[in-house]
Amino acid sequence: MSAIPALHLDRAAINRANSQHSTGPRTDAGKQRSSLNALRHGLTAQSPVLATEDAAAYQHHCRQFHDDFKPATAAETHLVQELADASWRIHRIPRLEADLLNRAANPPTEQAAIDFDIVDAHRLIGNLSIQLNRLSRQFHKTLEILRDLQIERRQQERRDLKDAAALFVLHEHKGVPWQPSDHGFVFSKEQVSLCAERMMRQNEARGVAVARFEAQCSIGQWDKPPACQ
Repeated sequence: MSAIPALHLDRAAINRANSQHSTGPRTDAGKQRSSLNALRHGLTAQSPVLATEDAAAYQHHCRQFHDDFKPATAAETHLVQELADASWRIHRIPRLEADLLNRAANPPTEQAAIDFDIVDAHRLIGNLSIQLNRLSRQFHKTLEILRDLQIERRQQERRDLKDAAALFVLHEHKGVPWQPSDHGFVFSKEQVSLCAERMMRQNEARGVAVARFEAQCSIGQWDKPPACQ
């Protein structure tokens, strides 16, 4: 029975001894070196903009993405903003790397050279490379999702516009007033009218083209294309 308390005391003594070696750096230089482990790059922060960065430049950066992708839904807007934020962070990384190398190469004091050297710089650049890979994967995955979403939306819009154009022509033929909103369409009547006219012109053009091709084939002026054979 006496061996158990003794074992407990030995373990407690070991833990106290180990704690003396794991309390972290004790000197100011050591504390500064240790603080570099938590590089304040802001690459994982909730806000994409650092206090040291130009907020107006960030807003301009975001507007460029919205102008390029022209999101039409809340989901698309969210994805475009994710792209802009990831891109903003990605562009920050080269500046951070340059700052680290410059800090290691041009220490202001002898103590600063001891506290932060080229080894520290390359170690932190390695951490930045990990963040760059993560952000690049996030950017390309978000871009893929956004493109698929926009392709699907545009295809559905084209189908809906053609349906609306067919209804427009039907009501015009019957002489019955009609508005796209009567059937839940969000297009203007002008958009529907233009689509209907384009579709009729295309059908007319196809009919003329087929008639001319068949006529030329019948009199032997042209070699018969596959459709005439």
